[in-house]
Amino acid sequence: MRTIVVGGGPVGMFCAMALARRGDEVTVVDRDPGPPAAGPWARRGVMQFRLPHFFRHVVRKEMLAGLPDVWQAILDAGGIEARPDGLPADFTQLQCRRSTFERALWAAAGREPGLALRTGHADRVVTAGGRVRGVIVDGRSVDADRVIVAAGRASRFADAARPPAEGGNCGFSYVARMYRARPGSGAEVPVSGVPLGAMYRGYLAIVFPQDGQTLSLLVVRPSADEALARLRHADRFDAVAPLIPQFTPWLDAARFEPVTGVMAGSGLTNSYRGQLAEDGRPVAAGVFYAGDAVCTTNPMAGRGVALGLRQASALLEMLDGPDADPLDVAARFDSWCAATIRPWYADHVYWDATLLRRLGGEDIDLEARIPSDVVCAAAQVDPAIRAAAGGFMSMEAPPLVLDSVQDKARAVLRSGWRPSWADGPSRDELAAALGEPALATA
Repeated sequence: MRTIVVGGGPVGMFCAMALARRGDEVTVVDRDPGPPAAGPWARRGVMQFRLPHFFRHVVRKEMLAGLPDVWQAILDAGGIEARPDGLPADFTQLQCRRSTFERALWAAAGREPGLALRTGHADRVVTAGGRVRGVIVDGRSVDADRVIVAAGRASRFADAARPPAEGGNCGFSYVARMYRARPGSGAEVPVSGVPLGAMYRGYLAIVFPQDGQTLSLLVVRPSADEALARLRHADRFDAVAPLIPQFTPWLDAARFEPVTGVMAGSGLTNSYRGQLAEDGRPVAAGVFYAGDAVCTTNPMAGRGVALGLRQASALLEMLDGPDADPLDVAARFDSWCAATIRPWYADHVYWDATLLRRLGGEDIDLEARIPSDVVCAAAQVDPAIRAAAGGFMSMEAPPLVLDSVQDKARAVLRSGWRPSWADGPSRDELAAALGEPALATA
């Protein structure tokens, strides 16, 4: 079978290599020509490519199940397996820059028999008689019996074929800078398995340990906060970042050096979109959507690649076998995504909305649903919450697992307890250091 995969990100490459190994003749279409033999890779059209990443154990699990040799290639390229303290081996995660991860994927795809990488802009799907016939790439038709749309957040490919996505801007923006331990300084990047985050009054500060003795420092701010947006300027970031205790250990110039400029991330979305057209039927026999083409979430929780690879594995399983009817697969996959993926989207919509209000100084509404991050924090007080919180935080259990402990979390909050703010400058104090007047915030 001839398959075109639109998008050469983690989900697209996973699908492409897995299908090539099942005997498909696969073409991956991406407007980026791929990593250069030497030097930095700009990675066209992927805003988050250079921003901080961590890869949950779900990513490792899906890669080991589907492409174990490619997982090893990621480790050989520098990726670091890291297990958070106290967790079993199955919860091993990956400390790795997105660039390291994708370079390894592209290199593996380039070696894969039956898989071709084509640089170009995918314009639209070609259909006839209710079936997919190919994709128009840079104005020319490329024939296919199956098309998997795994285009990224910024793509508009095949948008007209489905109803508009649910959701929208998550309300947060990022500012980040990457550093490397200076050779010979004795400095070491921690192997923690998780980002090291702290919530200050009005913003979040997170340290992302990575591969190659690098780490990234990330400030998460409400997008509407124009004063903190000035952190995107290197002189402002350099002046203010040392004031944040979470960052202080990594800003000793004798031990760590910046290796990028200050990078901004905005336009981040929580969105969900199914497989079906306006009439409730599949777009065309043989067209499937996966990854960001189905769901995006605020990258702060690191769910994107994990949810994308779960989708890829589920879709590949449904496509197995010569008798798999493409219309039936699309309908079944849509139902699976609605039941399995959409709840994570809905959770992040609510989490983000309530977090924005808390960062703005509002108290938690005890009469409303308690947001998932607060429920998990309340597990510090009530051990009866821990099992559900652990399943949710590891993504081994769906968000609804927290329904069973809503009342317990509410009882903790009614006792007067609240998640604590980290010791350090508030948003207004950072704004003052940036030369901006304080606002009436927390």
